[in-house]
Amino acid sequence: MTARSALRRYMLVSFLTWLPVGLMVATMVLLMTERGLGLAQIGLCVTVFSIVTVGLELPTGGLADVVGRRVVLAVSAAFTVAALALMSVSTTFWMFLAGGVLKGVARALSSGPATSWYVDTLHAVEGPDADLRPGLARGGAMESVALCAGVLVGGSLPLLVPPGLMFPLAAPPLLGALAAAALLVVVMLALPEPARAHRSVAGVLREVPATVASGVRLAAGRAVLRRLMLAAAGSGLVLMSIELLTPGRLAELAGTAEEGSLAYAVVAALGFAGSAAGSALAPGVARLVGGSARGAIAGTVLTALSVGTLAATAGLGGPAGLVSAGLAYVTLFVGLSVTGLLCLELTHKAVTAAERTTVASTSSLFLQSGGIVGNLTLGALAAQAGVAPAWALAGTVLLASALLFVRMPAAVPATGPAGRPGVTDASPAPAPPARSVSG
Repeated sequence: MTARSALRRYMLVSFLTWLPVGLMVATMVLLMTERGLGLAQIGLCVTVFSIVTVGLELPTGGLADVVGRRVVLAVSAAFTVAALALMSVSTTFWMFLAGGVLKGVARALSSGPATSWYVDTLHAVEGPDADLRPGLARGGAMESVALCAGVLVGGSLPLLVPPGLMFPLAAPPLLGALAAAALLVVVMLALPEPARAHRSVAGVLREVPATVASGVRLAAGRAVLRRLMLAAAGSGLVLMSIELLTPGRLAELAGTAEEGSLAYAVVAALGFAGSAAGSALAPGVARLVGGSARGAIAGTVLTALSVGTLAATAGLGGPAGLVSAGLAYVTLFVGLSVTGLLCLELTHKAVTAAERTTVASTSSLFLQSGGIVGNLTLGALAAQAGVAPAWALAGTVLLASALLFVRMPAAVPATGPAGRPGVTDASPAPAPPARSVSG
């Protein structure tokens, strides 16, 4: 396989992994509301999703490092099919809760294996000094393109469903289930891996905890990793403030749930387009400011200022409210993607193939943990005082997290105990791409 072929496959899988999420995200909260769930019940469903994801992040990352990236990605796609199919027919709180559990399993399984497959493949073709940044940037851009296209289609679809055919807001998650089925087929056919030694189930189960323990030691034992895990948690809190509070506000501005889903789709699509631009711009930003850590600071500050803009314009109505939200979304996701891409590149240069997915899962774990905190605090604050104070608090927390990148040592591969490349105290953990914490 050539480097170009590996990149094409990585970009395709990145697109298909996030397309189902994009298709259902515009209508998820509105569907639950129309089915009779209150904000507290919706928040609980999202919290359960996050808890399941957090609980399985490291075990599934370790599993991918033991049994292979392709198998874990295929199982993730199968769980996504089941979760979104169930969501499309859910009518009660308990059905949505079960769907949240299935989505949490799928999300945990999908954190890291595709990127790890690409990095491993590129290293095999071009050697350990291969330039990872361009390929990772393109993969991140494809994820954002998938979310942008998915949210536009998913947000528009309820208005196009013929009356009497099905519940309009249930159509997007059903289409997402079909997209996840396509991902399952592509993963099995397009991601070849080196043959692995045959292992019994008991042998795999013994190796996974050891791999997980290694990832935990990496995160807990190095100051740089601890800093960046906290930064990932701050990103999760901000993303949750966006995903939980924005659909209801835009539905109120638009007048109906179906029109609100379209309004949210347009605004969110602009944000995801900004995310794609941020991924593409990240290498240039790093060169311009003199390094990846400084680039991460710039991205974090831009994101915090954008959240502050959402808070300051929360009282606007009509077209002015939609325009201000769209502009803030674009800059917010540009900033998040710049930060995430640069930290991801640094991480994959600093870890070994055996640890790669586990370390990536650790960052996703902290992202989801930040989302849980945001769900439990910002939702209650918004219910009592409105969305502006909730967004102001989220922006303040994120702005403070920029200090975590100050005077950060560069990532330098080191030799571990076994005489192989390892991770030094200067190895940043992966800051998460600017995606989603609720689906």
